[in-house]
Amino acid sequence: MNPNYKKMLSTALVAAGLLEMVGCDKSRTEHARNEPEAGRTAGQELDDKTLAANVKAALMADSVKYPDVNVLSYKGVVQLSGFVDAKDQKDRAGDIAGKVTGVSKIENNITVKDTKP
Repeated sequence: MNPNYKKMLSTALVAAGLLEMVGCDKSRTEHARNEPEAGRTAGQELDDKTLAANVKAALMADSVKYPDVNVLSYKGVVQLSGFVDAKDQKDRAGDIAGKVTGVSKIENNITVKDTKP
């Protein structure tokens, strides 16, 4: 057998093994992302995602839009973050979020943009 052929075959096998190991590692990472966070069941995580989506929908349905506001939820506690143009918008966003069914507490961390030059 040609020595160069053996070397190429050996290199190909090593490369295939490395690709397989990377693929396995990737699938473990993807699997871990699908696991619920520690301290929450899959049902609680789904409830939190649904609650956050409902709050975001309520904000978007308001006459004042909140495109720069992010919504997170953890066990019924809703955190608002991001930016608005005025303090009354921040307060209004908190009021709207607080009226959504399932919200137990609001953490309004929205920042009012500095409009002064």
